[in-house]
Amino acid sequence: MTSLASSKSITLANVREILSAEVLNGDDLSVKVVEVGAADLLSDVLAMSKTGTLLLTGLVSTQVIRTAVIADLCGVVFVRGKKPGDEILSLAKESGIPVLGTNLKMFEAAGLLYTAISENH
Repeated sequence: MTSLASSKSITLANVREILSAEVLNGDDLSVKVVEVGAADLLSDVLAMSKTGTLLLTGLVSTQVIRTAVIADLCGVVFVRGKKPGDEILSLAKESGIPVLGTNLKMFEAAGLLYTAISENH
């Protein structure tokens, strides 16, 4: 998992703007993002993330939401225009996990967030 750490926090609202993302689940975009990680391998997410990490992923599965709960992630962004189904969004809502979606590739999304975080130091 690639990780983008920051001493300056950003919010999910900032992430939505930076990635031109659509909010698929979650009303409170004031949630602080402590760190950003990009991965499709969920074992890496469990091993490498810390509380408050935002996950960028192209893996569309209920396991992503379950992993987000276990790892205490602040949210999930599905990249490459991936659209999670109703089961995934329902589980995210029940679990309180904000979900966004962007058409950007994972590398582009991570790069934009890294640039935004770096410029705001």
